[in-house]
Parts: sequence; C-alpha cells; structure tokens
Amino acid sequence: MAERNLQVYASAAEAARACALRAAELLTRRLSEAEIVTFAVSGGSTPALMFPVLAECPVDWKRVHIFQVDERRVPPDDPRSNYRLAHADLITPAGIPSENVHRVRGELTLEAATYRYIDDIQSFFGTAPGTVPVFDVVHRGMGGESHTASLFPGEPLIGDTTGIAAAVHVPAEPPERVTLLPGPLTAARHTLMLVAGSDKAEALQKVMGRKYEPFHYPAQLGTWENPNALWFVDSAAASLLPR
Repeated sequence: MAERNLQVYASAAEAARACALRAAELLTRRLSEAEIVTFAVSGGSTPALMFPVLAECPVDWKRVHIFQVDERRVPPDDPRSNYRLAHADLITPAGIPSENVHRVRGELTLEAATYRYIDDIQSFFGTAPGTVPVFDVVHRGMGGESHTASLFPGEPLIGDTTGIAAAVHVPAEPPERVTLLPGPLTAARHTLMLVAGSDKAEALQKVMGRKYEPFHYPAQLGTWENPNALWFVDSAAASLLPR
C-alpha cells in the first residue's frame, strides 16, 4: 500500500473535512468533463462529520447523482438508515434534486429492495447484465473487523466480480442489508476511504499489510495498489501503523 495514498490527521473531524474537500474537488473536476457525475456514499458516524462540510462546498449539486454503497433493511426515517443520514446532512442542505437520488428502498423486503436497486443502477448507467457500472467517486468506511460496504470477512460474495449489488446477512445489527459488490467498488474512478477511531487501528494495520487477502480484510477491495484510492484517517486509527 503506497504511503502517499494514506493521509493521517489529528482528529476524526479533520480527516472528515479533508475527505470532503477531496470529494468536492474530484466531483468538480469530473463535471468539467461530463454533464453529470455519480457519487456513491456510505453511512456511519464519521460520514456524519463529512457530509455537512461537503454540502457547503461549491459543487454544482444539481448535476450530481447520489447512490448508496450499502443500506440496512429499515425504513428511510429509521435512525439506523444510511439514507436518513445522507438526506439530512448532505442531500437536503446541498439542494440535490430528488430525481438525482438513487436509494436502496429499505422499507421493502430484502429481495425486493435488492432487485429494485440493481434495476435502478442498470437503468441509469445503461449497463447490460454482467457489466458493472463505473461510479465517478465512491466514499467508503471500514469497520473494526475490516468490513467495508456491508461485505464482512468471510463473505462469499467478496469473490463476485460481475454482480452489481446483493442482499447480505451480516454479523451486526440490523443483519439484513443491501450492498454494492466488489465489481463496482473496484471499478470506481476514485475511492475515498474515511476511517477514524482507535477501534479501527488493528484492522487498518492488517489492511495495510503486505498481503492481499480481501476475504479476510474486505477493505482491501478497490484500495490495494490503486493510485486512485485515498485513505483519510485520524491518528487514533493510524496508531499501529509504522511511523
């Protein structure tokens, strides 16, 4: 893992701000080349620090289409909903049009939510079955056991490189989720990893190790030896990394 792809900040707030500014820069740069851009976002406590900063950035948000990296099978107004966080802290304050928002419908059955999300993505990108979409920017996080999106260690779908999204049952609450698969996660033009907290230190140390073992460390997906993948981490998460 190239050291230049890892940036360490004193606090979670500083890491989140730097990640937000980089996302805004990448989106704006892409908008100079394309009529619209695609941005897939994750949920969690650290994005809650990033989204408000990002919403204030001078991006032409009316030309940005928002997608979800993963979602829990809960209604959109549930406190555990990733969409609820993105809607409150990014979509609404940035003025992103509702027709530009492509969410996982967590209020449906797990199967229905999955198929509907896949259909939405395929319709938007015009991709045929077996062809993965290429998102312009994907924002992801990492769990304390090195999961990313809703792909946890040992998940068989980590080997699926042609699917777009899938239903998964994870060892966390709530267990039923819909997640993007490795194909689109690794195909993204740019990947921004935002990680904070001492509980992530051991996992980050292993993810940044010398072996590529995504079945053990899913956060390596799309980040391993990828010059277009950038890590924004706080000092607590980086505490076990070589200095």
